[in-house]
Amino acid sequence: RAFAVRAIVCLVYSWLHSRSGRSSQMKPFSLVRSAFVASSSILSSRHARAPSKIAMSGIPELCVFDLDACLWDKEMYEMTAMPTTKVMGDLNGRGEGVVGVMSGRDQISLHEGSLIALQEHADGKYPGMKVALASSADTPFAEKVGRASLQMLEVVPGMTIWDLLMRDWDGEDVNQIGRQPPLSSNKARSHFPRLREVTDIRYDRMLFFDDCNWGDHCGMVAAGCREEDSGLGVATLRTPRGLGKKEWREGLAVYKDHAKQFA
Repeated sequence: RAFAVRAIVCLVYSWLHSRSGRSSQMKPFSLVRSAFVASSSILSSRHARAPSKIAMSGIPELCVFDLDACLWDKEMYEMTAMPTTKVMGDLNGRGEGVVGVMSGRDQISLHEGSLIALQEHADGKYPGMKVALASSADTPFAEKVGRASLQMLEVVPGMTIWDLLMRDWDGEDVNQIGRQPPLSSNKARSHFPRLREVTDIRYDRMLFFDDCNWGDHCGMVAAGCREEDSGLGVATLRTPRGLGKKEWREGLAVYKDHAKQFA
């Protein structure tokens, strides 16, 4: 790569020198600087536009889930207590595990499509894809309830949602949960720019699911989080009734169509 950069610099330098003519007052240093600027622009442009093999395969590099009324069936701001009691049951034919947690009298459980999505991801069905969360939990307590639930609910026996998230990111918490500063209620202005920064995954390589019952987060993220070079943003799907099996499949199809624009 270093050799290629030097070669490009030399070529651009030669071109600029030939353009300058004998009467030009441009100094050698200025020519070299201009060559570096031009070659850097060429390289960065090519690097930014080149779609990855994952992207070209129609699989998102990052799949982002909202939590409340999307990934699971409850709103955390309505919960009255930290979850402590586990509800055991069948994990989609994969054995017995934690299918629910109790917050007071309320049971928090994953939607059908959420469990399928996380199980398929755990099985490696979508090579190269990672998952993360973007939730604007209303209060610090709601965030605590949500995080506790993530560490209790299981995807397959012995693996919690949190275990799966940590597996993807080598133990680093990249998830954006809550609306306390530096986060806000606007995911397009806070959650996704932070995800873009900490994951180093482009907006146009992301797929986002959100119920959008309290605001059009999908619309705001799709419009506000775009890449300059491609003009493309985050692929999104609204799940007003929660993430069902149908919605999960539809979201993957939406991203596959989105990825066709990379060609």
